[in-house]
Amino acid sequence: MSKLTEMLTDDDGQLEPAYIWGGVATAVGLGLQVYCTLNGKPFDLQGYGIGAGALITGLGLGKKMGAKPQ
Repeated sequence: MSKLTEMLTDDDGQLEPAYIWGGVATAVGLGLQVYCTLNGKPFDLQGYGIGAGALITGLGLGKKMGAKPQ
């Protein structure tokens, strides 16, 4: 369990949202791949990854641009 928390936290031990969303996107993508394979339907994991990555990047940029200067 300590390895999992180490993967999801920054150097200060605080949860890092980008790491969490990356893990969620990866788990969902792999789950969809397995589901579609079992049902005999096509699924483009590369296309999903590019779209999910772009979405997470856009959310991060939006947060960065919306943050007040220090």
